[in-house]
Amino acid sequence: MKNFSGRALFLDRADINTDEIIPARYLTEVSKTALKPYLLEGLKLERFDPKVDLDNKKVIITRDNFGCGSSREHAAWALEVNGINLVIAESFARIFKQNMFNCGMLAVEMPVKTIDYLFSMRGNGCIVIKTDFIKSVFLVKIKNQKEELDFSISGFNRALINAGGWVEYADLNY
Repeated sequence: MKNFSGRALFLDRADINTDEIIPARYLTEVSKTALKPYLLEGLKLERFDPKVDLDNKKVIITRDNFGCGSSREHAAWALEVNGINLVIAESFARIFKQNMFNCGMLAVEMPVKTIDYLFSMRGNGCIVIKTDFIKSVFLVKIKNQKEELDFSISGFNRALINAGGWVEYADLNY
């Protein structure tokens, strides 16, 4: 099972599309590793520099409709190859969300109120998310403050993650 814990990167915008996650010009690459340096290269946010801001980040917290646009699996792969196996958002584009689970990664939807709360905490310093996958709980730490947030995913998506992704799940079950 992948690691679903680490320092959080906040992307404060809705409708971040797959071309912003990994620009289409890199889709001819033949390996996931080749995508690594281009993650979020297409994302234009004020005061955001992917070459600097991605450093040591393992979790993304963002707004509504993350991963919209094309159905390309490359967007999930680019996150995965950069060690980002958890995205927490208000909502996801359906196909992107399933691509995450198919890669053994975790895409969790949280209420707007919870996302707003997490964004409000980031002004206090570096936020670290620790995931207890068995209990379906995130432990959010910032300085001496700790917060527990429950999450849920479907039984099938939980099975995909436990197996390591769709291919591994299929090998075990078919």
